Amino acid sequence: MGMVRKLLNILNRCEEGVQPNDITFICILSACSHAGLVDEGMHFYASMVTDYMISVKLEHYTCMVNLLSCADHLQEAENMVMAMPCKQHVAAWMVLLGTYRIHGNVEMAEHIAK
Repeated sequence: MGMVRKLLNILNRCEEGVQPNDITFICILSACSHAGLVDEGMHFYASMVTDYMISVKLEHYTCMVNLLSCADHLQEAENMVMAMPCKQHVAAWMVLLGTYRIHGNVEMAEHIAK
């Protein structure tokens, strides 16, 4: 958890002239997911767009789907997948499908697989 907190402190350096980019946010969102920091991940996801004017890419959606799924926010994760501009992004769908499988929700896994 300490390494995740160090990573999240990267944004403090923005005041020193270091500007995060889309890759920075992929790392941050992935770290939040692995550490179970849902609120922080949601904050950084919103901040990426509103504060730093970084366009959301498919990798960001996948990180968010993983973050929400791992925290058992399955409906929010599915809503995120449905909101993606490209519905055929396999990685995000696979994350969601895997989560339903892990949670034993066969009905939803079948629905997603279709």
